[in-house]
Amino acid sequence: MEEGNSTTMMKLYSHPMSSCSRRVRLALYLKGLNYECINITSIGDPELLKVNPMGYVPALVDGTTVVSDSYAILLYLEEKYPQHALLPQDIMKKSINYQAASIVSSSIQPLQNTTLVHYIGEIVSPDEKLPWAQYHIRKGFVALEKLLANHAGKYATGDEIYLADLYLAPQLDNAINRFKLDMTEFPLLLKLYKIYCETPSFQQIFAEPPQQIDKSLFNFTKPQEA
Repeated sequence: MEEGNSTTMMKLYSHPMSSCSRRVRLALYLKGLNYECINITSIGDPELLKVNPMGYVPALVDGTTVVSDSYAILLYLEEKYPQHALLPQDIMKKSINYQAASIVSSSIQPLQNTTLVHYIGEIVSPDEKLPWAQYHIRKGFVALEKLLANHAGKYATGDEIYLADLYLAPQLDNAINRFKLDMTEFPLLLKLYKIYCETPSFQQIFAEPPQQIDKSLFNFTKPQEA
């Protein structure tokens, strides 16, 4: 891909309730990068489809460079804008960050995605939507609690904010506030969430403008995210 034009402000196609978009917004905030946030509120938005034919958020436009999928965007930002590294230098801690990000992005988030939860309600029963989401979130949290047990400091893998935190913070927020998961068996994850809530860089993604969010948990329609 061509190098982005540094004189042009980046554009991020996002959605206020998209955990995938929140990861990227956190990275942009931490790296001190200015960008225009374009909130997508309907499936099949023509403006989004122009930059990402899949119709997923987030998508980043940086000059002539277009990157979609949150993981690809984060790696792109890390390589092009190295300020505030998203990965530690220590190879073991780096591997823990990769694993934590993978658990969230592959084993939790897709299975509690609003579109899939709606589908479960249609083919099984509306009463099964919340238990379905809680089951898959809990399964992932069991793995994360064990994975981070010997590596967490103030944050997930030490005393600096890294990639694992970017994935964990939005997922924990969803689990606790949208899916009402009982966090009793996850003291480490709950401790991390409380720290995120007290940290300015995370506060700015948790405090969304009320007018942009439909408070109904399962009647909310949003674009697919990746």
